[in-house]
Amino acid sequence: MSQKFNVIDLFAGVGGLSFGFEEMKEFNIVAANEILPDIAKSYELNHPKTKMLTCDIADITEDMLKAATGGQKIDLVVGGPPCQSYSTLGKRQMDERANMFVQYKRILEMLRPRAFVFENVSGLLSMQGGKLFPKIRNEFEELGYTLKYQLLNAADYGVPQERKRIVLVGFMGENTFEYPKKTHGSGAGLKPYVTLEDAIGDLPKIKSGESNNNYAKDPDNSFLKFVRRNGKTILTEHSAPKNNQRLIALMEALGDGQDKNDLPEELRPTSGYGNTYAKLWWKRPATTITRNFSCPSSSRCIHPRDSRALSNREGARLQSFPDDYKFYGSQTSIKLGIGNAVPCLLSRAIAKQMLKALQESIKL
Repeated sequence: MSQKFNVIDLFAGVGGLSFGFEEMKEFNIVAANEILPDIAKSYELNHPKTKMLTCDIADITEDMLKAATGGQKIDLVVGGPPCQSYSTLGKRQMDERANMFVQYKRILEMLRPRAFVFENVSGLLSMQGGKLFPKIRNEFEELGYTLKYQLLNAADYGVPQERKRIVLVGFMGENTFEYPKKTHGSGAGLKPYVTLEDAIGDLPKIKSGESNNNYAKDPDNSFLKFVRRNGKTILTEHSAPKNNQRLIALMEALGDGQDKNDLPEELRPTSGYGNTYAKLWWKRPATTITRNFSCPSSSRCIHPRDSRALSNREGARLQSFPDDYKFYGSQTSIKLGIGNAVPCLLSRAIAKQMLKALQESIKL
């Protein structure tokens, strides 16, 4: 019988990073922490065996951890602290959220796991003129961890979205972790990138304000077979936001991949970033989605075929959540949980490599 490795997920969100570890029988996700109640509830609905600590991570004590884990030894801590402060799109302030790695370190000090996975946005590398990330690494090295880090693009692992994330892995003693090799791309031996059409082409056409819970066709590619693997026949969360007539006219005037600069002057908005009021490309992976994936004034999120904002189901597909994954709470909470998640297929690629490294570490 193979050894089971006990895992805790910090800043767990709706469970995207947990997904890949939960899939594998060698991992046991003992406990998780998430501060937002609706987001924590979403996690619990999908990971019912995991003990959820719904609180500020700063309030977690050793006694709470002991109770949540039943005194079990934790082998692996995973998690991605809130990343808005590190985002290249945000104001990049050194606020309380930007120092959440200190809380991550505090939990590591209490648990002393064999290894950890720290995931965050690529903007972390340039924060504080490039000085913050070395500081974070130094803090973890002080605990005795040997570190490796790499920038991974979720699209390279079968996710229908360009999403670059820094993945820092620490091991006590020798670090034998090897980053997952790309499976998708344009190089020799790689599968083609999963496009928007590949990922959501089986969903029924709807217009602004409409919904439809019937699939338009059977799954006809490996990505659709993955997200529909449970054989569900009723579609959920496929409702298009209701927009005003001016915005609808704007969206309908855009061609594939076009943005507001391509619009006739009478429809062109006078404000907005360069990637706003813009259509996605039907034959490419999506650009990085955020919690604003259904708000054209905040991100590139207009459906190239249907000329409307994306539905929650489409947002979830772009994060490679299976269609039976449950989301809880208000529309705002659901979009936040989806937009902030680690894509499931990326977590699977990381989990497979982490298992190999943990098994290797036992032999050393």
